[in-house]
Amino acid sequence: MTMMNTQNSTDRIYNFSAGPSTLPESVLEQAREDILNIQGTGIGVLEHSHRGAAITEVFTETLDLCRELSGVGDDHEILFLSGGGSHHAAMLAMNFLPEGRTGDYLLTGNWARVAKEYADSYGSTHVAFDGKDTVYNRIPGDEDVQLSENPAYVHYCSNNTIYGTSFAAPPRTDAPLFVDMSSEMFSRTWDYSGHAVSYACAQKNLGPAAGSCVIVRKDLLERTNHGLPKIFSYAANAEKESRLNTPPVFTIYMMGLVFRWIKEQGGVSRSLKVRNREKAGIIYDAIDGSGRILDGPRRP
Repeated sequence: MTMMNTQNSTDRIYNFSAGPSTLPESVLEQAREDILNIQGTGIGVLEHSHRGAAITEVFTETLDLCRELSGVGDDHEILFLSGGGSHHAAMLAMNFLPEGRTGDYLLTGNWARVAKEYADSYGSTHVAFDGKDTVYNRIPGDEDVQLSENPAYVHYCSNNTIYGTSFAAPPRTDAPLFVDMSSEMFSRTWDYSGHAVSYACAQKNLGPAAGSCVIVRKDLLERTNHGLPKIFSYAANAEKESRLNTPPVFTIYMMGLVFRWIKEQGGVSRSLKVRNREKAGIIYDAIDGSGRILDGPRRP
């Protein structure tokens, strides 16, 4: 099925809030068509069975495009599941923080702090860096990070939207590295293969709310904590190819359209990275030319 080519609507209002993002208009046009009739089936995408042939084709394409854009190989599983970023911050600890071990957290903003708080309710955590005293106005250097002895994993948020703190490169550690990329997954080049877990809620820039994308290393799934209800187990969800129960079909379908659009634009490194730097440049240029001195993060 070919994406519809449309011109931008002159009366469309763009949403610059920190929540749901503005989606490509061609994606919305295709969704409008497929809500009534997807792939000539006579049935809309919202009405098909999540295990039927039409939705299986949607899932397969979405998975293949996600793997291509992320650059991960067969050593990583890709899951499309219900829930937002905080939901998966809790699930990560449930799955991968065993008794007697510690999960390390780099607190560079609100969402990094929230992730630790969810883990606190399940197991032992350690703050390897805390930017609270400076109102989360910087990213730590390697010398600022104090990891615990033999952590089960190290968790960080690549870009904290509230405070604007963004990692230029992943922190260094020999422990499994977990990253919350909810605000920027596939908006810039990133080493997904070098992470044990990369995850993002959809509504920032991957599609509408209600679902998440989780890229997890397979060897980590083999160390999933025992005794979890299946529905909370990443390993069980991977075994059923993200369809252990009814998944957020429409959100996954929309993610697939966005992934397809990114590829059609030239991919992440050739197009999205350039586009986003140009858009950010408009704002930074206005700030730099205003004649005012502002505290906080500067141009990346």
